[in-house]
Amino acid sequence: MAEPLLEARGLGKNYGSVVALRDVSTVVNPGQVTCVLGDNGAGKSTLIKVLAGAHQHDAGELLFQGSPVRFASPREALEHGIATVYQDLAVVPLMSVWRNFFLGAEPLRRIGPLRIIDRGLAIDTTRRALADMGIHLRDVEQPVGTLSGGERQCLAIARAVHFGAKVLILDEPTAALGVKQAGVVLRYVAQARDRGLGVVLISHNPHHAHLVGDRFLVLKRGRSLGCHEKDEITLAELTRQMAGGAELDELAHELRGRGIG
Repeated sequence: MAEPLLEARGLGKNYGSVVALRDVSTVVNPGQVTCVLGDNGAGKSTLIKVLAGAHQHDAGELLFQGSPVRFASPREALEHGIATVYQDLAVVPLMSVWRNFFLGAEPLRRIGPLRIIDRGLAIDTTRRALADMGIHLRDVEQPVGTLSGGERQCLAIARAVHFGAKVLILDEPTAALGVKQAGVVLRYVAQARDRGLGVVLISHNPHHAHLVGDRFLVLKRGRSLGCHEKDEITLAELTRQMAGGAELDELAHELRGRGIG
């Protein structure tokens, strides 16, 4: 196994007296998908923010390619090759697909003393980059707002891959999608993995995670319930851990005692 791209060792994060993360550890290897699962309030968002450089950890250690790091900003994390795709996708709905693909990094050409966007190069590059990921849109000049939710997620994934991401963090990419569109997004998650990226998939859906995941970190109230390789945990057990198996058993016992169920 190659050296981990990203490794968390006993990460902790407090907001005042509130413990958001405590002693959380996992690794992100090249060519693998590490899934982070948990219910609302489990600590998934806090972990994303630490990995993406939006917040700094208070305890433990974060390593990038074997070296300790403490990112001062998301830009610094991005410069290391850690790209994060949040649920809002950071797209401008009224702008074209190609403009969103290059947003903030447009190719330029000179006309005399002026430098203007090289529109032709940007359009061709966008088409090729999307095609390389198996994404075929009707027209890259159409507004992003006309795309489906799944197509927007795939555009964001292709953009991160094109700009050289080594680690791709996806924040609940299938949360607001139907079954068919979720399947499309998961296919492109697998493609990013197969290209050698280390993927961090944040989800509250164990079925989606188990389809593409190689490793599963389950969080509850900021603490780890365990980090398992795929051959160590079944979908049923993963679902049980996420749902709070012991608490459900206790509830079932209580309801049976009342003659319910």
